[in-house]
Amino acid sequence: MANWFGPSQAVRKLGPEGRFDPWLLLAITGLVAFGIVMVASSSIAVADGQHIGEFHYLKRHLVFLAAGGIVAVWVALKLELDTLERWSGPLMLITFLLLLLVFIPHIGMRINGARRWINLGISGFQPVELAKLTVVLYVASYLVRHRDAVETRFLGAVKPVGVAGFTALLLLVQPDFGSAALIGVVTIGMLWLGGARMRNLVIMGLPLVPLGAWLALSTDYRVKRLTSFLDPWKDPFDNGFQLTQALIAVGRGKWFGVGLGGSVQKLFYLPEAHTDFILAVIAEELGFFGVLFVLALFALLVGRGLQLGLRGVEVGQQRAGYVAFGISLMIGLQALVSVGVNLGVLPTKGLTLPLISSGGSSILMTCVMLGVLVRAGYEIHLAEDARRMATRRGTPDAPAATIGDSGRPAPSSPLPKTRELPLAARVRIEPVIGQVGP
Repeated sequence: MANWFGPSQAVRKLGPEGRFDPWLLLAITGLVAFGIVMVASSSIAVADGQHIGEFHYLKRHLVFLAAGGIVAVWVALKLELDTLERWSGPLMLITFLLLLLVFIPHIGMRINGARRWINLGISGFQPVELAKLTVVLYVASYLVRHRDAVETRFLGAVKPVGVAGFTALLLLVQPDFGSAALIGVVTIGMLWLGGARMRNLVIMGLPLVPLGAWLALSTDYRVKRLTSFLDPWKDPFDNGFQLTQALIAVGRGKWFGVGLGGSVQKLFYLPEAHTDFILAVIAEELGFFGVLFVLALFALLVGRGLQLGLRGVEVGQQRAGYVAFGISLMIGLQALVSVGVNLGVLPTKGLTLPLISSGGSSILMTCVMLGVLVRAGYEIHLAEDARRMATRRGTPDAPAATIGDSGRPAPSSPLPKTRELPLAARVRIEPVIGQVGP
């Protein structure tokens, strides 16, 4: 029998087979299940008050979760990463087009003073959620093809920095400062892991700093929003209202919380209780240990993703390794920012808590990203299995693989150079579910 987590003996006789990483699946399943429970708890009062049915937001969450899950399963089972690499450029162009469409009247939607949505009739779509994935795929593809230039030349990383910078610029104009900063930091992190010198990356990113500062300080509303978190109690009924209500919720929860469903702050006191500030409701209902449980699940997901990324680079699967790095950084940093906003240590950014906050395009694209991450883990395990089989058979490794001309690791690179895998590791073998053989 072959299963989701390991190969069968029948397949082992024929060649290497990958497996889906059980730790990734455990973390994802835990976050999805926990998110369903908390969306139900935090949204009932809001939906009932809007007279749209008390389970409206839960049903909507489940619909987008199911759609994203179907796509994620298809990606994990059928879509090879080299196919995504070939499409990374066109996908990036499509992302730019969608980010520009939000500024066209009757196509783009203005909500809460920001143009971030495309009107699809039955729902809205945020192109930034697609951008988070396409930027990761593009940077990973660039590193696979040009790692030597990234390591050894000052301008070697200028193209991915430019692509990420243009994406951030379009987001700043919407405005969406949180997502712009998130994409910028993830791009820098991926390039640094790919061997680029941090000094060079900082120098290339400096031109965006004055532009971002000007956009952030151009209106009194934005200035107050960026600074109100420093002392929300100074203006608790206006600029500091949302944060003070979140802090009250966190304080009421103490160690063990007031009990699931027992939150008072979600009863029209705390705005966006089921989306941006769902962690405050978790803290109120489940207490410190409930928040700690959520953080542990994210730590497992992100830590395992980063570990798989490192192992991927070590066994010659640079493409899968860099994709794992990028998606893990994107999910982890977004979760970190969301937690910081809910606890009052960061200004309000409008970023959801991945897999837990209620959402449409955010939950859909998060599922797709995680499907790509699971596929990357599968291909990394496939390469590791091929290496183990080659070792048992006494097959020597091929000469060291180099991406570029020199093949010398740059002093700034935190990742080692790798060896090329045996031919068996490059044979396409799809994941198998169920019976194999008679």
